[in-house]
Amino acid sequence: MIALPLGLAASPAMAQDEGGLSLGVTGGTLGIGPELGYRASRNFGARASATFLGISHDVESDDVNYNGDLDLQSFGAVIDLYPFGGGFRLSAGARISDNKVKLTATPTGDVEIGDDSYTSAEVGTLTGRVEPKDFAPTLTIGWGGGLTRGVKFGADIGVMFQGTPKVTELNASGSLANTPEFKESLARERAEIEDDIDGFKFYPVLQFSLGYRF
Repeated sequence: MIALPLGLAASPAMAQDEGGLSLGVTGGTLGIGPELGYRASRNFGARASATFLGISHDVESDDVNYNGDLDLQSFGAVIDLYPFGGGFRLSAGARISDNKVKLTATPTGDVEIGDDSYTSAEVGTLTGRVEPKDFAPTLTIGWGGGLTRGVKFGADIGVMFQGTPKVTELNASGSLANTPEFKESLARERAEIEDDIDGFKFYPVLQFSLGYRF
C-alpha cells in the first residue's frame, strides 16, 4: 500500500532527471546563431550550433594599415560531460569553419611593401584574404543549467584550435602591380602579415546561450 504512493511521487522527479531536448540561441566570439542540445543523462549530453557575424577591425603590418572585414561563419558540435551531474560541464568537439578576413589598404604616401619602398601610385589598392583551417577542434568548460525543464542560461569559455591563419591571396592595383620585382615584394609582405597574425592559431571561445529545455 505504501510502495504505490511512493513510486508515484518518485516518478516526476525521475522524469526530471532524464534531461531532454533543448533549443535556443548562442552568441559570443564565435558569432550568433541557433543552438540545439540534448541532455542524455545526468552526466552526458551533446550540442550543435551554427554561428554567424560580420565585424570590421583595422590590422597593421609594418607601416601598412589594412581595413579588415571579419566574416564569421562556422558550424560545429560538442560532447558535454557533466562530472557532478549538475550544470557544470566539460566540452570537447570541433567546428567546420568558413571564417575569413578581407583586407583592404589604400596608401596615401610612400609605403614599404615587403621591406621595399614604393609610392602610393605604384602600389594602388592592396586587397587580400586571410583564412584559418577549415576544421578546428574545440575545448571548453562552462555551465548548462540543471536537469529540469524550462528556460536555461548557459556559458562556455575555452579555445578553438584553428591553426595559423594563412594569407591566401594578396594583390595590388598600382602601376607596378604586374612587375616581377613588385610581385616579390608582395610575397614578402604576405609572409610578414602571416607572422603578425601567428598568435591567432588559438582562437578564444566565449559563448553565452539562452534556450528552453523540453
